[in-house]
Amino acid sequence: MKTLYTATVTTKGARHGHTSSDDGVLDMKLSMPKSLGGEGGKFTNPEQLFAAGYSACFGSALEAVAKNHKVDLGDFSVTAIIDLGKTEEDELQLAAILDCYIPGVDVETGEKLINEAHEVCPYSRATRDNIDVTLNLLVDEE
Repeated sequence: MKTLYTATVTTKGARHGHTSSDDGVLDMKLSMPKSLGGEGGKFTNPEQLFAAGYSACFGSALEAVAKNHKVDLGDFSVTAIIDLGKTEEDELQLAAILDCYIPGVDVETGEKLINEAHEVCPYSRATRDNIDVTLNLLVDEE
């Protein structure tokens, strides 16, 4: 692999600690959600950070695919919903839902775009066959 970019982030204190990038752009406290036995609070957690990264990356893949097909995405958005749960074997597991809002496209075009984006997005490729990922197309009603 030819490296195009490297992100370096260090977390101290795990889910209830502090995370920061080597360039100082990312610098924040973490807290464990109450549903996981933590204190909750107004700080982020790994699942939110993963959702942010996945939704942004998938959005970029969607832009690239749409450009290749000469489709205007309009004021589109990608919402990533990341679930942390347990398998039947009592192991922790992630699942993802990507809600892709693409105004002004027909269902056939929208589905084609999000399916192609799912093939090229690095996050989708990394999670393929590892976690369940559900793709949803959201369009405006006519």
